Amino acid sequence: MSVPLRLRARLVGDPSAPNPNPEPVTVTVARVVRPDRREAFEREAADVLAIAAAFPGNLGATLLRPGPDSSEYHLVYRFADDESLAAWEGSAERRDFLVRLRGIVEDERYARVTGLDSFFTRPSTPGPRWRLTVLTVVAVFASTSLFQLVVTPHLDGWPVAVRLLISAVVVVLLLGHVLMPALTRLFARWLRPERD
Repeated sequence: MSVPLRLRARLVGDPSAPNPNPEPVTVTVARVVRPDRREAFEREAADVLAIAAAFPGNLGATLLRPGPDSSEYHLVYRFADDESLAAWEGSAERRDFLVRLRGIVEDERYARVTGLDSFFTRPSTPGPRWRLTVLTVVAVFASTSLFQLVVTPHLDGWPVAVRLLISAVVVVLLLGHVLMPALTRLFARWLRPERD
């Protein structure tokens, strides 16, 4: 087990963690499991994932199994916000799970993404890439057209570079925080159709 993860497991809060964020947060913990303890790890992981899934603010939890020549498992947790994640990470249930892993796990790595970073993480079963491209083009076209019609007439005397900067900032903020999250939820079935 790596030293930073041991310390994080003992601390309720991580002092280097960013300020609380109301956006969804995804945590991935990669664990290298001793080959002779894989069955024990899978049982423990199934138990802790079921507990995590019932925690307030949990948006999903899953176990990604290793390939044939690997013994590295990934536990992925997604929570509604930093506060929900902190409650899970400070919970007695999680601490008990970490204690039970002693002697089973050889190494661990912890990764955390929030906001736009989690928006750009790939789904487990991505749909055709062209569909997300079409949706993005529609969103960019709509937001830039609206900006040109509503805001640009009020910026007539401004330098071109400043108008372009304002346009870019407004469009990117709309795309990243409003349009694309809403559109990807609205068109989720179209973006990632079920495979037979």
